[in-house]
Amino acid sequence: MSTILTGDRPTGPLHLGHYVGSLKQRVKLQSDNEQFIIIADQQALTDNATNPGKVRANITEVALDYLAVGIDPTKSTIFIQSLVPELSELMMYYLNLVTVARLQRNPTVKDEIKQRGFTDSLPAGFLVYPVSQAADITAFKADLVPVGEDQVPVIEQTIEIVRRFNTVYHTEVLVEPKALLSKVSRLPGTDGQGKMSKSVGNVISLKDSADEIRNKVKNMYTDPGHLRVEDPGKVEGNPVFAYLDAFDPDEQGLAELKEQYQAGGLGDTKVKERLVEILLAELDPIRKRREAAAQDMAAVNQMLQDGTVKARAVAGATLTQVRAAMQLDYF
Repeated sequence: MSTILTGDRPTGPLHLGHYVGSLKQRVKLQSDNEQFIIIADQQALTDNATNPGKVRANITEVALDYLAVGIDPTKSTIFIQSLVPELSELMMYYLNLVTVARLQRNPTVKDEIKQRGFTDSLPAGFLVYPVSQAADITAFKADLVPVGEDQVPVIEQTIEIVRRFNTVYHTEVLVEPKALLSKVSRLPGTDGQGKMSKSVGNVISLKDSADEIRNKVKNMYTDPGHLRVEDPGKVEGNPVFAYLDAFDPDEQGLAELKEQYQAGGLGDTKVKERLVEILLAELDPIRKRREAAAQDMAAVNQMLQDGTVKARAVAGATLTQVRAAMQLDYF
């Protein structure tokens, strides 16, 4: 049995990228492993510090999405990051073991700084968020961390911190994690511009209605050179086919569809109609479970409170060991 740490920033409802990248995997893993799922509100504030209401409102949105996809709070511990102050203390100790230059070289951080348009306005908290993630992972001694391919550099930096800490303080308290990649690690945005991202708005959310899904698929970017039905179309780089690869259970039928599209004679409308049908079949039961869970928000809040209490106990035990290794156990 492994210990798993995973989670999300509460900056909006979760979307299909989260679903194929991590959520489906969490549901499978929860029965045979010790799984902790963090709602990372402090990390969300690193680029939303002036809009804390947005972060607060989306904590319950994310919690509802978790329940909707089948995450079971009796099997997975769901908790709120800012209510576990032990994580912030761990991060402070780790910051002394990491250089600014190393953080600036992190490919994930560099990409996200560029995406958000940070230059001289880069918040210090955003620059060091990989150290915060390292604190989250190590607090629970997680040996597996489900991530998308773009987050692998953060896991690599966590491993560096673990090794540095254990070497400097002559201990084996901290555990090195491994990245656990999903079959579909990256889902493109509906606009064809990079990955699906809440901040960009090129997403299909798990809570979207049937009409919203239809409209978003209808307006999806495809192959700009496929102007007429009889024209040959490109599958590679076409978001509609990327989504079909991720969700269409009929591999043979999809292969034939691709062949017909590439040869010419198949319009984008027909391909999008197939995608709509598949997405509605996948998301309709999720949406219904979400609506049912939302009818009892007291139970949702209690779930978060109970999970946070358990998380504090586990993180607190690790912090005690860390402080002892650093000779900070004064009394």
